[in-house]
Amino acid sequence: MEKIASFTIDHIKLQPGIYVSRKDHVGQEVITTFDIRMTSPNEEPVMNTAEVHTIEHLAATFLRNHSEFGGKIIYFGPMGCRTGFYLLLSGDYESSDIVELLKEMFVFIRDFKDEVPGASPKDCGNYLDMNLGMANYLAKNYLDRVLNHIGPDRLVYPGS
Repeated sequence: MEKIASFTIDHIKLQPGIYVSRKDHVGQEVITTFDIRMTSPNEEPVMNTAEVHTIEHLAATFLRNHSEFGGKIIYFGPMGCRTGFYLLLSGDYESSDIVELLKEMFVFIRDFKDEVPGASPKDCGNYLDMNLGMANYLAKNYLDRVLNHIGPDRLVYPGS
């Protein structure tokens, strides 16, 4: 079997950033998949499931309600390795096109102090596995370390 594209990225060189993982054509539409890498793979500890789950709920809620991008959101969810998230958008985009969107989203997550949307037994299959405090912390960390001063080296995969 051929390796899928995401397994051909050198994860030893990969640093936190925003990367275009792939672009797919579905009919006449382009679907852009972004790699929202929050931790350095194989260097830093991975995120725990509780904070990943909380970020997923908050980000999905924020994104689907966004005035400009809300109707273009296909999916937002965690990577299995727990070092980041995938964001799928309808349209042909580059990483630089969503920097401001992600800044808004991570400020929203950093500052969120209310009940996590969908964190109830009626709305979620694992509603107890949430950690808002750590989600706030990780959002602040990603903003401070990456998004607030992101450069070209964190917008294109290493070796691309």
